[in-house]
Amino acid sequence: METGVRAMVVALSVGPARVERFALPNGLEVQLAPIPGSPTASVWVWYRVGSKNEWPGVTGASHWVEHMLFQGSPRYRKGEMDRAIVEVGGSLNAFTDNDFTAYFSTVPREHLGIPLDIESDRMTRATIAPVEVERERTVIRSEREGNENWPEFRVDEELYALAFQRHPYRWDPLGYPEDILALTPKDLQSYYRRYYGTRNAVLVVAGGFEAGALARDVRRRFSPLPATGEDPKVRVVEPPQRGPRESTLTGPGTTPFLEVGWRAPAVSDSHAAAALLVDAVLGGESRLFATGSMWGRRTEHPSARLYRRLVDEGLAVRASSEWRPRLHPGLFVVHAQAARGIALPRLERALLTEVERLARDGPTEAELAEARIKLRQGAQLAYEGASRCGFRLGYFSMLGSDGFEGALLRAALRADTRAVRRSARELFREENRTLVRYEPSGASLDA
Repeated sequence: METGVRAMVVALSVGPARVERFALPNGLEVQLAPIPGSPTASVWVWYRVGSKNEWPGVTGASHWVEHMLFQGSPRYRKGEMDRAIVEVGGSLNAFTDNDFTAYFSTVPREHLGIPLDIESDRMTRATIAPVEVERERTVIRSEREGNENWPEFRVDEELYALAFQRHPYRWDPLGYPEDILALTPKDLQSYYRRYYGTRNAVLVVAGGFEAGALARDVRRRFSPLPATGEDPKVRVVEPPQRGPRESTLTGPGTTPFLEVGWRAPAVSDSHAAAALLVDAVLGGESRLFATGSMWGRRTEHPSARLYRRLVDEGLAVRASSEWRPRLHPGLFVVHAQAARGIALPRLERALLTEVERLARDGPTEAELAEARIKLRQGAQLAYEGASRCGFRLGYFSMLGSDGFEGALLRAALRADTRAVRRSARELFREENRTLVRYEPSGASLDA
């Protein structure tokens, strides 16, 4: 290992200066991260419940419950949660993932009690009234249909449905259209009572507050809640893939594109750290340590291999990779949109050739040095501000135990070219590959 890399690893510090962690008798985990001088405070509640906990017939239930938790509780009628936060100059939202669901509110620090009151009320006592379920069905159907208008959504959904035969990662968190039509208020109420509650929740508060006083307030508000929430661990194991899988979709649009996915390790796997670097070399960044938004999103980087090979050479208008670490083995995905006049077979050959070259030869020392710098920069920027800090602490609580983020980053910074090459070889095996093409209807291209 180079001396500079060793110094970088030793000096690396991840996360806020201070985090107070404790658990209540009912199972609720709490993390308090005071940020001296911050004018705001951000409250996050993370549930270890996502589309991975669904099954055919109730797909989309986690996302639907996310909506319903805004529609009423004993102390807050429909619309009152939003109004209580917005009236003091705050903001609130939520999102559902395969592995978890998160709710968050950021408010001026002097109004911190409002989101705490909301979260303590709806954690175990959300109303989920039948009339609101039916109203929200229209909203969710519209959301699903809107996404279906985007070829990228259709291709991504096809990719996961093809790559996974048994594991619940095969369906999107929005759920199947037929389940959105069929789910009943009783189904949603049962799903909520089964999984949501203190045993499966992590409360994170970051920003301007005094930790001792807030800890006492949290205990007062949340300790009376009953201990609820069944074990959300998924025991379904996806069988090994025995050969490449392919599919071609057609539909509206003017530009062909393709997505290729390879079976990838779970975030707890020993190969996860090197996979972060494979992603950074191919696509230009790692989602876990991106310098952009809290969640990170797939973007193009001119210095990345895929961009240089496909975009710079006129074969694609965009090209990127993404490995989103998950609790269970997922996919490492490469995406490319063809340039005008370029047929998909030509783009496909060039993409696979570049991926295979990385697996055969590994990265150069210069590429690996740049990838390490990007990971380090992403880690340094990740906790800026109350909202980002709350997101980051909760997100890694869903993926691993205390200290997991730092350990993963240090392992990635220690990985050398041989380790990254081994990871690429293991990732990009042909039998692990799933490929989905999108051909716009009526497109006429030269092969």
